[in-house]
Amino acid sequence: MRGYKRRQSIKDWTILFSVIFTIIGTAAYYVVFFTPKNSLELYQAITFADDFEEVQKLMLKEYEGNFKKEDFEYITSLAKTAKKVRQFTLFEYDEKTFVIMTSPGTERLKVLSVEELPKEIRDYFLELEP
Repeated sequence: MRGYKRRQSIKDWTILFSVIFTIIGTAAYYVVFFTPKNSLELYQAITFADDFEEVQKLMLKEYEGNFKKEDFEYITSLAKTAKKVRQFTLFEYDEKTFVIMTSPGTERLKVLSVEELPKEIRDYFLELEP
């Protein structure tokens, strides 16, 4: 009887670990393959979304209000298509802000351009902070 209980216990643990591994693997697969990683993938996710609520799931919590239904309708309109998709990053220092344009949709980011922002534009972006 002892050997039977030991085999049953090992079997139970194996099933438990298999279930846990499947759940974690599925979540990781979703994050890796179904969430946008750059500007190009984000544009595609928004353009091919079925409805506004689907796009709202892409927004960071508490920032959903920054993307309105009118914006969604404009982007997904068949009468208008994007001319370019660009990806920018802002680096802020004490008294300077730099905008860096990088390559969207590439395996590794490549820097395409670096410019210091004028004070008026820097102030605008500083006002956007939460």
